[in-house]
Amino acid sequence: MSTIKSDILVLGAGVAGLTTAIKLAKALPERKIIVATKANKEESNTKYAQGGIAAVWDEDDTFESHIQDTLKAGDFENNEEVVKIVVENAPERLNELIKWGADFDINSKNEYDLGKEGGHSANRILHHKDITGFEIQMTLIKQVESLSNIEFLAHHFAIELITEHHYTNKKIVFGEKNIHCYGAYILDEKTGEIDTYLAKKVVLATGGSGQTYATTTNPIIATGDGIGMAFRAKALVEDMQYIQFHPTALYEPGKSPAFLISEAVRGFGAYLRNETGERFMFKTDERGELASRDIVSRAINMEINISGAECVYLDCTHLDQEAFYKHFPNIVDKCKSIGIDVSKDFIPVLPAMHYMCGGVKVDIKGKTTIKNLYANGEVAKTGLHGANRLASNSLLEALVFGDIIANDIIENENELDVDFPNVPEWNTEGTTDPKELILITHNRKSVQNIMNDLVGIVRSNERLERALDHLNYIYEDTEKMFKRVTISPQICELRNINNVAYLIIIQSMEATKNKGAFYSLDLV
Repeated sequence: MSTIKSDILVLGAGVAGLTTAIKLAKALPERKIIVATKANKEESNTKYAQGGIAAVWDEDDTFESHIQDTLKAGDFENNEEVVKIVVENAPERLNELIKWGADFDINSKNEYDLGKEGGHSANRILHHKDITGFEIQMTLIKQVESLSNIEFLAHHFAIELITEHHYTNKKIVFGEKNIHCYGAYILDEKTGEIDTYLAKKVVLATGGSGQTYATTTNPIIATGDGIGMAFRAKALVEDMQYIQFHPTALYEPGKSPAFLISEAVRGFGAYLRNETGERFMFKTDERGELASRDIVSRAINMEINISGAECVYLDCTHLDQEAFYKHFPNIVDKCKSIGIDVSKDFIPVLPAMHYMCGGVKVDIKGKTTIKNLYANGEVAKTGLHGANRLASNSLLEALVFGDIIANDIIENENELDVDFPNVPEWNTEGTTDPKELILITHNRKSVQNIMNDLVGIVRSNERLERALDHLNYIYEDTEKMFKRVTISPQICELRNINNVAYLIIIQSMEATKNKGAFYSLDLV
C-alpha cells in the first residue's frame, strides 16, 4: 500500500471529469492533477450519449427560449440562476470544445446541422451523427494526453472519500459544517492494492446510477459510485426521487444495458404508435411525440398497462430514408442486426431508466457540502434540471460546470498549498477472498429487480414500503460481506447501488407532490 499525493484528484473520466481536468491543467501547469477511472480511458456514460448538446446557435433562437424550455421540462423546480448561467455560457463552451477538435455535423448550407428534440421549441442540438458522446470523449482524451501534468489512471476504483471519519473519533452527521475531503482510498484493479490518494481538492465526476435498475440505457459501469461515497461521507444528496426514464429504449428482453433510440429520432419526425397502430401521444400532450421525456414515458407506460402489450412502436417508415441513415447510422444498423428494416418495420420500444436529475448537492460554484469536494455531471444536483431533464442539457451542464469548478480552484490556488492531515492506510486486517461471487451478483440482481418492479415510472406508498423492506435485508447482508471479504469492484458497486436505491426510495416517500419525473398514485 502506498500514499500518493497530488494537488487535484478527479474521480471519473467522462465529459465532467475530463473537462475540469483539462481546464485546470492548462491554467496551472505546475500543479499535479490525477484523473482516476474504474474502467478504461474511453469508457464512460459520456461515450454512450447519442443525441447531442443543446445551445443557442441559430440567430432565430434566443437564450430566453432555451431557459424557458429548460424550466418547463423541469416542472419549474429548477434553480433559475443556474439555468441562466448554463444556457448563457453554452455557446462559449461549445466553441471551446470545437477548438479542441470536436467535429459536429454540417448541413448542405455549410452550417451546423441543428437538431430538435422533445421539449425544445427550436432547433438547437449540435450533434455528430448519433454518436455525439463518443466524439466528445475522444476529443477530450486527446487533450488530456497532450498535457504532461495530468496523470491518467485507468482501472482504478475509488472506494471511499477520505474525511475526518478516517483519522478522528469525531461523530459526523449530515449537515455538519466542518467536514473536509482530503482524497480517496483507491483500489488498483490490476494489483489488488488499496492506495491512499491525498489531494488538496477533489472533483467527483463519477457519472450516473442506471444500473440500480434492471432495465436501463446506462452502461454496466453506471453504479452510482459517487453518490454512494458522498452519502457515506455525510454530504447532502437531494432530489433522488426524480429519475428520468428515457421513453424509447429498444425492446430486447433480457438485454442490459438497453440500446437507446435517441430522442432525436422523434425530433426527426418519427411517430409513436401503440399495438393497434394508433398515434397515442396527442391524447396526453399537444406537442405529441415532442413532449418532454417524463410525459412521453408515462404515456407509454399507460398504453402498455391498458393494452397488456410489452412495448409500443416508433414508426420511421414515412421519413426520408437516405437522410435518416445519414443522421442515425448506428440506430439503423442496430435495428437491422435484429431483423428490423426501419424503412418498412416499426421499432419496438419501451421506457428505461436513463438519468438522475438529483444527486450530490452543489452550489453555483460546484461545491458540495463537504469542504474541498466538488461534484460535476450526473453525480451532482446543480439545480439545472429541476424535476426532469430537458434533452441534450446534460453534456452541456458538465461542460459549463467543468469551467466553473476549474475557475474557482484557479482563483483560490493558495488553498492548494495547505498541509495534509495524518491519514491512515486502508485497513484490510481480517478480510479473506470471497468463496462465492454468486452471493454478490445475486444481491445486485435482486436490488435491480426490486427497483424495476416497485420503484418505476409510477410509484405508490405501498410499493415503496415493500421495496424498502426487501432492500433492508440486502443492505445488511452486503455490509456483513464488505467487512469480511477482500475488497473488489463487485462488492463496492453493490454497496453503492444499495445506497442509491435507498435514497431513491426514502426521498420518494418524503415527496409531497407529483412533479416532473416523479409520479405517485397516492399524490394524485
